[in-house]
Amino acid sequence: MGKTESVARVAASYVVAVAVGAAWLYLGPDTGRLWLDGLIADLLATLVVFAASRLHHNSSFYDAWWSVLPPLLALYWWAEREPGADATRFWLLFLVMLVWAVRLTGNWVYSFPGLDHEDWRYGPMKEKAGRLEPLVDLMGIHVIPTMQVFLGMLPVYVVTRAGHDFGWLDVVAVVVGLAAVALETVADVQMHRFARTKQPGEVMDQGVWGWSRHPNYFGELGFWTSMALFGLAAGFHWWALLGVVAMLAMFLGASIPMMEQRSLERRPDYQRVVDRVSMFVPWPPRRAAR
Repeated sequence: MGKTESVARVAASYVVAVAVGAAWLYLGPDTGRLWLDGLIADLLATLVVFAASRLHHNSSFYDAWWSVLPPLLALYWWAEREPGADATRFWLLFLVMLVWAVRLTGNWVYSFPGLDHEDWRYGPMKEKAGRLEPLVDLMGIHVIPTMQVFLGMLPVYVVTRAGHDFGWLDVVAVVVGLAAVALETVADVQMHRFARTKQPGEVMDQGVWGWSRHPNYFGELGFWTSMALFGLAAGFHWWALLGVVAMLAMFLGASIPMMEQRSLERRPDYQRVVDRVSMFVPWPPRRAAR
């Protein structure tokens, strides 16, 4: 199956998923809690993507869903906003989110070779699960990431409720969000250029990758921090910070260790990068030992 057909099939599954989620929101029972309605719709849509993944024997069906759903959920919550919700704050938040979503989804389309490819992390997870593989696929690859993104979206829900007037913290949130997206963009462009010419075993330690071994993850955390700052600007709710904490835990506890282990196994020179370059937070590289 070629790339065009593969992307079309993924997109079609997303259309069906959005339709199922919208059907719950507008035709299903009302829970009386807007955030809960959004969560249920989100999970139902994720089940559709999971079904498509199983049908095609490829869990990478889920990969772009991470950045496709948030703008849609944000617009739904804004359509159901409370009187007094600050429009300037929301539309600036939405602008940052839209730039992030378009960039991240576009990078996925550019990088995705087709449905003969599956993210390298998924195979070992499912193989280790044995007979529980379907459950690990459902929860570990589909539902848990969906819950993480939903937690990251809680500040957006806060913004659609009545809150404080637009202020300086909103400006900080815009700057942080756009800077985070810019960092991710630069990191991806530099990595794509490196990938086109790299030799077997060669490691990337130039540009922003010379200041952080995982600048794309740091940029992603920056985006979700921006969302949290918008929520704090609207009004403090401790649970609105759960998303940033969950993202940080995922990057430091799972994603980065898996990437580091793989790089050390496949690229002998990667230890040299580990010795010189900051793992996560961008920082001037240390001098190599003589």
